Amino acid sequence: MKYNKLVRDKIPTIIEEDGKCCHFNVLDQETYREKLIEKFHEETIEFEETTNDDEAIEELADLLELIHAAATLHGQSIEEVERVRMAKKERRGGFEKKLLLIEVSDA
Repeated sequence: MKYNKLVRDKIPTIIEEDGKCCHFNVLDQETYREKLIEKFHEETIEFEETTNDDEAIEELADLLELIHAAATLHGQSIEEVERVRMAKKERRGGFEKKLLLIEVSDA
């Protein structure tokens, strides 16, 4: 079966331990970025399709792992991402109030 998708680092070992063969390439930075974005889309869809809290947490964990990888790709740490997140939350708020903006018009 062909996949052509980004996988976690231990997946080739897990496949081989299962008695199967796999072929993989190590990506250059540009291709890695493209595949990382594809993986974000894949995991977001999987999160959207969850039907219970346990599945949702599994998919959120996958998305968080991708955020760690993307931060590293851009030369930053997850701590820097968190610092920026908190600063933005301070300026603009979070999503706790569940607000849905319907319309904006001139006063």
